[in-house]
Amino acid sequence: MKPLIFIALGLITVIVVGGLFFFRSVMAGDPQAPTTPGEGSLWDLETRTLEGQPAPLGAYRGQVALVVNTASKCGLTPQYEGLEALYRELKDRGFVILGFPSNDFMGQEPGTAEEIRSFCTTRFQVSFPMFEKVKVKGEQKDPVYRLLTAGGLEDPTWNFTKFLVGKDGKVMARFAPKTAPDDPGLREAILAALD
Repeated sequence: MKPLIFIALGLITVIVVGGLFFFRSVMAGDPQAPTTPGEGSLWDLETRTLEGQPAPLGAYRGQVALVVNTASKCGLTPQYEGLEALYRELKDRGFVILGFPSNDFMGQEPGTAEEIRSFCTTRFQVSFPMFEKVKVKGEQKDPVYRLLTAGGLEDPTWNFTKFLVGKDGKVMARFAPKTAPDDPGLREAILAALD
């Protein structure tokens, strides 16, 4: 009986450690560049504001954008603070953050549009544009995320995956969820796109 217990404990250890390495690789990592040129421009798409009003993304044509899938009940939710600071610092140079709430990861954005707006405003003073809650992965992913991943980039693997989009509306890079808004590599990529 004891050998079976040791085997079971060994298997559990392997599964837990393997799961941790998998989760870590999904959450962190080097930025990815598209492997093939994406079709179309983000600025040719239309979506809806968080309040449900039509929102042509062409309004941001000529700007550099960081597109982020957000969530209010995630361990990474405090990134809102850094995203807002980055937006306020660089918005006058032609930089915008486009936030897309998503409930795709363990139901961590269950709120209504009103609840999301209230949370973002009162807790983090978010002033960058926020859009309607969307699917960011799988068969039913939103057209915005279809375009973001069309160049061979991976779907978001968790909340706060970041896509850097150039002035022409083409995707330049994908950054992992744990890439903080003040990460030197992310900042360098944004500044290079702005110049």
